[in-house]
Amino acid sequence: MARRSRAREVALQVLYAVDLNPEQLESQTDEFLASRLHDNVELIGFSSQLLVGVRRNQQQLDSELAARTQNWSLDRMAATDRNILRLAAFEILYTDTPGRVAINEALELAKRYGSSQSPQFVNGVLDRVLHDLRRDKSS
Repeated sequence: MARRSRAREVALQVLYAVDLNPEQLESQTDEFLASRLHDNVELIGFSSQLLVGVRRNQQQLDSELAARTQNWSLDRMAATDRNILRLAAFEILYTDTPGRVAINEALELAKRYGSSQSPQFVNGVLDRVLHDLRRDKSS
C-alpha cells in the first residue's frame, strides 16, 4: 500500500472513531497516528493535516455533500461512507491533491471498509463534487 494511502486509511479510522465517540481525546489521536504510521513524521503530518482540515471544515463539507446526495441525509449514511466522503471532499475542495486521485483513494477505502454498494455510492457523490467544482471554476 502506498504511503499516503496508508496515511489516508489511518485518518479515516480516526474520523470514524471520533464520529462514533466525539469525546475521543486529541492525545489518543496522536498516539494512534504514531503507532499506526510507525512514527513516520511525514505520514503523521499528512494524516494530521487531513484530520484537522476535515474537522475544521466539517460543517461546510457536510453541506457540500448533502447537496449532492439524492434522498440521503448524512445522518442516514453508514458512518464509514460518511467519513470517506468527508475525507475525499476535503482533499478535492481544500488541497492540491488532483480530484481524480482523491476519488480513486476514496474508492479504495470504500472497497476495503464499506459495504458492497459503497464504492458506487462514494464515486457518484464525489464525481458530482468534482464536476460542480470544475464548473464553478470555469464560470
